[in-house]
Amino acid sequence: MQDPVRHVSLPLSTGRRPEGRGDRRDSLPCGPAIASYTAEGPWTRVEIAGELDLDSGTRLRDGLLAALATAERGLELDLDRLGFCDCAGLAVLMDLRRRAGLQDKAVVVRAAGPAVGRLLSLIGAQRLFAPAPQVRS
Repeated sequence: MQDPVRHVSLPLSTGRRPEGRGDRRDSLPCGPAIASYTAEGPWTRVEIAGELDLDSGTRLRDGLLAALATAERGLELDLDRLGFCDCAGLAVLMDLRRRAGLQDKAVVVRAAGPAVGRLLSLIGAQRLFAPAPQVRS
């Protein structure tokens, strides 16, 4: 009986950029995540760039909570330049959402790059960070 699992060895790097990939990965900042905050009416817009992991998430948590405390309605996250997010980084985002709910506020993701968008989609969290539907009068 043949082994149903096929093992393939791949080179770690070919030294060439994959076709059709563009420069997006190269343009994303690498290193610990950094955040910038901008008050926009009742919302505070937070752009997070870099790599959100245990170390950087721990350092960002206080700033995110302070921004949440001063925002009237909540936080709008722009994660388009976030190139990496592990489970610890995801836990920071989920805890931020939970704390916002306790304050009758929201945390919404307005933009997410492919890696983070896929992570949120795979675990079913995309809908948790979606904006509430607009009610027309």
